[in-house]
Amino acid sequence: MKEIILATSSQPRKEAFRLLGLDFSAEGSDVDEYFEGRPNSPEELVLHLARLKAQAVAKKHSEGIIIGFDSIGWYNGKILEKPKSREEAFERLKSLSGKHHGFYTGIYMIDLATNHDISKFIYTNLFMREINETEINKYLSQDEKFNTYALGYDPLGHYSSTFLERIEGSYNNVTRGIPLEVVVEMLKGIHAF
Repeated sequence: MKEIILATSSQPRKEAFRLLGLDFSAEGSDVDEYFEGRPNSPEELVLHLARLKAQAVAKKHSEGIIIGFDSIGWYNGKILEKPKSREEAFERLKSLSGKHHGFYTGIYMIDLATNHDISKFIYTNLFMREINETEINKYLSQDEKFNTYALGYDPLGHYSSTFLERIEGSYNNVTRGIPLEVVVEMLKGIHAF
């Protein structure tokens, strides 16, 4: 089995990857995600950022498989990223109440031995129940990490685990930040095992 290096410092992503039972290491890429002229479409953006992250980490290694990830939310024709304040998170959750929104993750893999790369984006459609301001405040008071989620809430933990009525697409994508079922298929495609 080739060495696997995740281009991420995300604890939830590392914990999710451990479920695969594969040896791996992880390191942050320090890529600036908010650069001038970045792609506007969600598909292009997550793939572009995942590639930049994988390539940044690949520069420090001579062998192994590097995997970069990036995730964003999508609602009403707009990209949703980590909220910069509690007020922004509050307003976002208020606007998502009773509506559906999307979650995109881009994955980019590079096999340094063969210089073969493979990429894919995954879209998950999320349906939120009607939530009121008291519920939003309850969640934001519970979770000090609300500003680390692209959607502005954690669909798996805290009171926010009650927000979603239905998920269409990859459950792992939205709850773990890695669509594990897709990652396994991509690793097989790049002949990692």
